[in-house]
Amino acid sequence: MQVEGKQEFLISRGWIQAVVIVVLFGFFVLGFLAYETYSFEPPIPSGVTDASGTVLFTGSDVIAGQNVFLRNGLMEYGSIFGHGAYLGPDFTADYLHRAALDAIDFYGGGTSDRAKLQTISDFKSNAYDSTKSTLTFTLAQSHAFNDLKKYYASYFGKANTKYGLRPKAITDSEQIRQLTAFFAWSAWAASALRPGLPYSYTNNWPPEPLVDNHATADALVWSVLSLIALLGGTGLLLAAFGRWNFLGWHGRERQAITFRPPDQVALTPAQRACAWFFFVMAILFVLQTLVGGATQHYRADISSFFGFDLARLFPYNVARTWHVQLAIFWVATSYLAAGIFLVPMIAGSEPRRQSVLAYLLLGALAVVVFGSLAGEFAGIQGWIREQWSWFGNQGFEYLDLGRFWQVLLTIGLFFWVLILFRGLKGKLRTQHIGNMPWLFFFAALSIPAFYGVGLLARPDSHFTTADFWRFWVVHLWVEDFLELFTTILVAYIFVLLGVVHERVALTMVYLDMILYSAGGVIGTMHHVYFSGEPSVHMALGAFFSAAEVIPLTFLTLEAWSFLQLGAHHEDKTRTSFPHYWAVMFLASVGFWNFLGAGVFGFLINLPIVSYYEIGTALTANHGHAAMMGVYGMLAVGLALFCLRYVIPEKYWSDRAAKISFWSLNLGLAWMVFATLFPLGILQLYHSVTSGYFDARSLKFLSNPTNTLIEWLRFPGDVVFIIGGTIPVLYLCWLGIRYRSSGVIEEEPRDVLFTEIVSAAE
Repeated sequence: MQVEGKQEFLISRGWIQAVVIVVLFGFFVLGFLAYETYSFEPPIPSGVTDASGTVLFTGSDVIAGQNVFLRNGLMEYGSIFGHGAYLGPDFTADYLHRAALDAIDFYGGGTSDRAKLQTISDFKSNAYDSTKSTLTFTLAQSHAFNDLKKYYASYFGKANTKYGLRPKAITDSEQIRQLTAFFAWSAWAASALRPGLPYSYTNNWPPEPLVDNHATADALVWSVLSLIALLGGTGLLLAAFGRWNFLGWHGRERQAITFRPPDQVALTPAQRACAWFFFVMAILFVLQTLVGGATQHYRADISSFFGFDLARLFPYNVARTWHVQLAIFWVATSYLAAGIFLVPMIAGSEPRRQSVLAYLLLGALAVVVFGSLAGEFAGIQGWIREQWSWFGNQGFEYLDLGRFWQVLLTIGLFFWVLILFRGLKGKLRTQHIGNMPWLFFFAALSIPAFYGVGLLARPDSHFTTADFWRFWVVHLWVEDFLELFTTILVAYIFVLLGVVHERVALTMVYLDMILYSAGGVIGTMHHVYFSGEPSVHMALGAFFSAAEVIPLTFLTLEAWSFLQLGAHHEDKTRTSFPHYWAVMFLASVGFWNFLGAGVFGFLINLPIVSYYEIGTALTANHGHAAMMGVYGMLAVGLALFCLRYVIPEKYWSDRAAKISFWSLNLGLAWMVFATLFPLGILQLYHSVTSGYFDARSLKFLSNPTNTLIEWLRFPGDVVFIIGGTIPVLYLCWLGIRYRSSGVIEEEPRDVLFTEIVSAAE
């Protein structure tokens, strides 16, 4: 029964039931997989001894070595279990390959078949005693460990910047021993057979013929089943799409829209404050692209930045840490501002002193951004000895910032939700809990809630467990809940513009929630195929991640329907459309969502492909096309949409918006198709034919062909940075320089961006 004074639910209640069932099922499965992670992660022995009983290293040494790895930012240089950065080696594969070669030499050399077979036996045999929590290395493995301590001491202790690290990055002999212990443990987990199973703790990753690591049956079978799921699901979707117009875009084709001139839309104080958010966003965007250019240059010429030894001042791992963190920060800043800006339009009013809270949030955001960047630099440079994980850098890719800054950011995001709730509470009281205003609030609430899950990934916890929780942020936070918030945000903009009925938009949102959650929640596990998880993570992760492509296909088709509807309205509108370039950015999101997140993502999510390519340029290709193409383009589009009302008509520049749109999209396409994708294909091919170790080596990355491909990216980067980011910065500067003066404290309840009239009038 409808409560008096409340708007009833606009669509069938079956939508809510379907969403609840799908989401609960997804998180129930994730809960089961969390239990499996803790139960079957590779054991860390309390002690590792040689054949005579001499202790080589302890479990405490492994964790201490993991801390050395993270504190020095080595996950933003190379990788472990395939996860991290791509300039340095994967240290699991690196140690395993070098240790196997050392063992073969120990047994008689590469010409001896007996030496090769004995090496395979040594590395495949699991000598871990679970009752005593001890692991015994063979004489050959012990010899390799001692030799590799010397190798890594030389590698990290060089007085030059040959490898892109700061000079004498790690010179303490005890830290080198601990770091080598961490690498040795990861290599043992990658080669030793799980008890009772014919493959290692990492599902036989990395591919390494010297220890007889090869693709498992699970990797092959679940890859095939993933393809079947994708083709079958897409076929069903297309059949439904062709049979039913189940979203009903065409409800307003016979109506004409009068777009209210932006100068006639009076702004609230909090909306005017958003101009400063967007200006900060643009500064961070420019910085992120400049740092990204420096990061890319290391791959083209590791020893010189146009004649300057950049690594002495700004080593690769610092540059990449900042590049990744700034990407999250500038996109998040745009989202925060867009949420604050839209609330008065949704609620029809704004509470007093809302702008004060907005400015406080902006100040807190600036403290977290610049404080965490400074901490990361100081931490990686070795300037923070104590409490490095709190005030320096935690070292986990995407969660690099110190825990102090991470906690502050989480609190800041909850404070943002409080600001939104303060503005929406009057509207929420009049709405059914399933309608758009409540969905907007719940989606905003999920952002700090799931970012906060990252606090479960601790530098001193088991790496497999930490990686499991880290990907709740990397995948669930980004690809599910940020996706949900953006869907609702964009749907609300279309509703406020009068182009789409709220009922249609609500149906679209619920359908997206079902489709994204059906694949995206459990599909999180496609990241951890080879991180020490049992094979059930691969099976479920592969199958359900294939379903993630289906909603992207659907959204591309629906975006085309919407654009056709927009063209139909263009003939009927009584005033010019003020948001052409903002909508163009939103349209580009659909393209990059399908290509970057869908096609490129599915390519590397197949277990058999991921087995050979994880941690290569194909991963970077997917990351750039999806992160910038989807969230970056959307962040710019939201900024342009809001700034169109902030900047008076006489100062607005469509020319700047146009240049930025084409430069960002063409520059990103150039990055992808001129460098990242072809280089990734070459690296994948080399990994299959010559081995993963060699495909990740600097020798391969710096060969003449790859170097040429890396340099081919330069024109695209120039177009992207100069033509793409500078006009955005200019428009955001106009926003704070010429902010609209039409400020009111409370917005009338009938405020809309548009007026809708019958086409016959």
